[in-house]
Amino acid sequence: MLRVVRERRAKLWQSTVTVPDFSNLNWNTMKKPSINQLWPLLASAVAALIVAACKTAPVPAPQAPTPQVATPPASPVAPSVSPQAPRLTSSIASTPRAYRRDAATHLYQLNSSRVFKGQLPPQLYAVGVLEVDIDSRGNVSGTHWMRAPSHAPEVMAEILRTVRSAAPYPVPTRMGKVTYTDTWLWDRSGQFQLDTLTEGQL
Repeated sequence: MLRVVRERRAKLWQSTVTVPDFSNLNWNTMKKPSINQLWPLLASAVAALIVAACKTAPVPAPQAPTPQVATPPASPVAPSVSPQAPRLTSSIASTPRAYRRDAATHLYQLNSSRVFKGQLPPQLYAVGVLEVDIDSRGNVSGTHWMRAPSHAPEVMAEILRTVRSAAPYPVPTRMGKVTYTDTWLWDRSGQFQLDTLTEGQL
């Protein structure tokens, strides 16, 4: 029974469907596309490639370098300077000998770079003994050589200039005015010591 049904369906399909016959076709006589027909296709393909290339991810632009702020140079540190002892403005000395130390200290403070450091050499260039008058305001009212280094007149002139330029001296409050004497010990280098504050000789 099934076989009869299958045969009937086959006959019915053959009667309704027409299958074309390609056996009589001559493939050599078929018309081939010309080069003019291919150019539009090639142009379309090239255009598609260009569009695809343009759609690629853009190369990121290089970032601008971050500006660097120049660090200002550190200001130089001033060298530390040892504070000097405060200058005496008055003296409570009751004798010329006691006042002489105050006057010598005053001269050393004003001429620290010219004071000979350490013990003096055995042979000094000049030795002078000078008497100085100080009035009630600390000014120099007079000078007198007790022993002048006459062989070195330039030293005599420099000692007198140093003594006078150091005024005003500490005011002798107890004595009102004073005359004191000190010995100048002069080295060939131009530096000196006062006998009152000397460090001695070698």
